[in-house]
Formats: sequence, C-alpha cells, structure tokens
Amino acid sequence: MLDLSRIEWRGTRHEGVALKVLRRDGATRDATVLIRMRPGCSYPAHRHAGLEEVFILQGGYRDAAGEHRAGDYVLNDAGSAHRPTALEGEDCVMLAVAHSGIELLKP
Repeated sequence: MLDLSRIEWRGTRHEGVALKVLRRDGATRDATVLIRMRPGCSYPAHRHAGLEEVFILQGGYRDAAGEHRAGDYVLNDAGSAHRPTALEGEDCVMLAVAHSGIELLKP
C-alpha cells in the first residue's frame, strides 16, 4: 500500500497542490514528478512541450478530456493543453513524466 505520509511533499504557490520532484533534466527539460492535488484543487493550465505520461495512483482528476481515476494511464500529446482539477473524495496523486517540460498558461 502506498504510504503518502512518507513522501516529502513540497508545497507550491497553487492552493492544494504539492510536488515531489523525482528527476529533472535542465538540458532537455524532462521531468518526472509526483503530484498531489487536494479535492477540488487544480494544477494550473499548461501546455506540453513534448509528450506527457501520467499514471494516477490515488483519487482522480477531470479535464476537458473527461475524468481519469486511480489506475488510469493518460497520454497528453505534445502541444496539448489542459487544467486538471482533482475530483472530490481523496487526494489525487499521480506520477507524471513530462518530456521537454511544460509552459504555464495565463489564466
């Protein structure tokens, strides 16, 4: 069983969103991160420079493509944009691999 209390989460400036950076490559902008979103909270709108792979470990989120729940593997194409919002219930926790990084979009 995943023990989320053992993870050293780093808060962000976005309410209810925390990260655990597992790997970041400054040259390629690739990043592998754990993301935790409290229910009803959103990761900021962003565009993917390259492919993004997401595996949802707990809870779920919704975006323009629909709802994604624990156990789902989600692929976001390069150039795609979205604003994931955690579903009600338990925290949404996901493993995300962003190839070539992301660009935060203006609200």
